[in-house]
Amino acid sequence: MKKEDLSKIEELEKTRKKNFLAFSLIADYLNEFPTLVNERLMKEIGSDMGINEERVFAIFLSNALSDDEGVIRILEREYLKKSVKKLNATEYKSDPYYKNIKIPTKKLKNWSLGYQTYQKYEGFIYKDILVEDNYTEIPQIGFFNEEFSFPTVFENGVEWMAIKPNEIETMKHHIEKMEGDVAVFGLGMGYFAYMVSQKQEVNSITIVERDENVIQLFEENILPQFPNKDKITIEKCDAFDFVENKQNSKKYRHAFVDLWHDAGDGLPLYSKMKGLESKMEGTEFSYWIEDTLITYARWQIFIDLYDKIKNGTLEITYEDVEKAISKDGIVKILTKMK
Repeated sequence: MKKEDLSKIEELEKTRKKNFLAFSLIADYLNEFPTLVNERLMKEIGSDMGINEERVFAIFLSNALSDDEGVIRILEREYLKKSVKKLNATEYKSDPYYKNIKIPTKKLKNWSLGYQTYQKYEGFIYKDILVEDNYTEIPQIGFFNEEFSFPTVFENGVEWMAIKPNEIETMKHHIEKMEGDVAVFGLGMGYFAYMVSQKQEVNSITIVERDENVIQLFEENILPQFPNKDKITIEKCDAFDFVENKQNSKKYRHAFVDLWHDAGDGLPLYSKMKGLESKMEGTEFSYWIEDTLITYARWQIFIDLYDKIKNGTLEITYEDVEKAISKDGIVKILTKMK
């Protein structure tokens, strides 16, 4: 192997380790201490330093997540400085679904509808991951400077799906391109279906959902509020079974797949559906949080290649490594693994 290729591959490994460290620390914060930054701290630090709330948030969080000066610098300069964003609650409250759909507190067996609330300065992921040219991966952390409530569907008391900034931001570009007849895999609270049904370019929406209780909650409490509910048909069916065996003669221009809670459980489902796309000939598929799913797979593939390179069982160029961890390369590998 050329020295230049090996050097570039070693740089990739350094980036992977740096990403892993940052993600681990940020994930611990988001999962265990999301209200670590509070109004008192923001005011005290902001008045002392004379900087805006985003910078205060990033600097405080960097110092709170590690006592290692080198790690603090990396977190603040390479990740959180680019990551943290103060969000405008008024803008989200003006979203058509928020304005027009009222969610009642209802329960049906292990499923229920209700609301959750972000506290002032509580951190959360608000957007799909940002991947820079050198493969540094920036989680997008948002916060409000006021309380913000959002509708949620729970399974056994645990959030399954919620209409919060993350869902709104990560569905925007998919909603924009929908037209014709659309298939939606996964019902949730019907946010995607509602927004797409508002488009004149969309003729019909077929929602594929396997859980009859989720369907019942939606049909009784949410669907009646949709002004264009006549565009919507619900098929009680497993998504993969529908694609393989139960499609009717209808041809869909687009399909949107949202079958996972987050990237942690989404990768095998994403991989399986990618492998079935050809069953729906002429349909353009879109996937919720696809960039984050690809990121999860990227480093699994890279580690396998890197281990083989280090133990001398694989001769490969840096260009070939880049091809393997590109989106197209990752999708090819995932569909072969299905």
